[in-house]
Amino acid sequence: MSGRSGPPLGFAEALDLPLSVDVRTAARAFGICPATAYKLIRLDAFPCLVLRVGGRYRVPTAAMLRALGIEERPVYAVPLEEDAVAWPHDIRPRTSEVLS
Repeated sequence: MSGRSGPPLGFAEALDLPLSVDVRTAARAFGICPATAYKLIRLDAFPCLVLRVGGRYRVPTAAMLRALGIEERPVYAVPLEEDAVAWPHDIRPRTSEVLS
């Protein structure tokens, strides 16, 4: 057994996470096993902020995504089909909507 807690997180799955995650989920996001994650936390070398809440560690999702290079959340986690997207520059008021 490799010690990993599951397959690495996908982009859409990462964007659906709650405000904070447990160490196992953060380890999946960084592609490391949980034992390595706990070791890095003890060494104060985990790649992002880790909070101690009671007897457990929590990792703020925003800090984790930032450490992964995901600075901004897209409106949609999965790409939409081309003809289903209404871009702002394509939206024009109808003549009946224009105030005179």
